[in-house]
Amino acid sequence: MEESKELIKKSVAKHGKSRNALMPILQDIVADKQYLEPLDIALVAEELDLSAADVYGTATFYTFLDTVPRGKNVIRVCRTISCYMSGKDEIISTLEKILNIKVGETTIDRQFTLLTANCMGWCHKGPVMLINDEVYHSLTPEKTIEIIQQYREKSKN
Repeated sequence: MEESKELIKKSVAKHGKSRNALMPILQDIVADKQYLEPLDIALVAEELDLSAADVYGTATFYTFLDTVPRGKNVIRVCRTISCYMSGKDEIISTLEKILNIKVGETTIDRQFTLLTANCMGWCHKGPVMLINDEVYHSLTPEKTIEIIQQYREKSKN
């Protein structure tokens, strides 16, 4: 609890206490903890003098503000028609096989979470996936496997 309070106070000091500071504060928490706990939502509401329902509504509206625990590496595959037409289903199938999870799940070792997301702005280079903040485009199953292997190697170090 104290760790959450400290993180939120630091973020509020950085972004201010206005309603406009809500998104950057929530983003800071997710960047640090990978998701927003109910306690985080309550503390942010208290700090910004907002209702917890208002903060929760904002947190659950946006795809990138997770309110459930996620893996260290969150993989988001674009699900738009452009990526569909360029092979996103094959990429999702490849990811499900090599990670041994389905979309919406997290690996047992908590290293990867597999999700889909709306347009990432790379329609001309689909299929596209985002791992944390890194964009990967023009994917093939082989390229996807190589990328995941690189992340697995990094986690060993």
